[in-house]
Amino acid sequence: MSDDALLHEFQSITKPLCLEDLFPVQQPVELEIGCGDGGFLFQMAQQYPERNFLGVERLLGRIRKLSKKGQRAGLSNLWLARIEARYVMKYLLPEEALEAVHVYFPDPWPKDRHARHRLIDGEFPQATARLLTKGGVIHLRTDDAKYFKQMQLVFCAHGGFKEEETPGELVARVTEFEKEFNALGKPTNHASWRLT
Repeated sequence: MSDDALLHEFQSITKPLCLEDLFPVQQPVELEIGCGDGGFLFQMAQQYPERNFLGVERLLGRIRKLSKKGQRAGLSNLWLARIEARYVMKYLLPEEALEAVHVYFPDPWPKDRHARHRLIDGEFPQATARLLTKGGVIHLRTDDAKYFKQMQLVFCAHGGFKEEETPGELVARVTEFEKEFNALGKPTNHASWRLT
């Protein structure tokens, strides 16, 4: 098996993904958007073999690193896709397929003129709601206070989500980006929103 065995090779970018074909065991699926080199996702897949984990990342070097690591660990509950997050959410993932979505430290695009590039905008809650099972949850994290306020506003405005406390187990699982930001004195903002 190649080092990229966990990295999905798209034969078509218009044909929706069939999660039953990606994972050998059918069990609850969680998605991480922007999984980077996968420290969080790798740990989750190792700790929770009774769940399947799908990681989406645009940067090939990062996702290849995670694929190799997951392959060496023999993780059959981890699958990766190198693709743009909005596209995969809108067109490729099936409705009501996910128990949870994780978005940690997305690019904040801090300049006002670039804010339109932010992943979590007014349309994002609806795209997330389409993918989550009833009672599914999205977990968000950022060090950018302005972006965090925007996240809170768009999920509150949607009306289909209820905010809840982020589980302590997730808060304690600190990502590499988070360690860097915290070391610079930037606190982490956490939010979890459950689909009602």
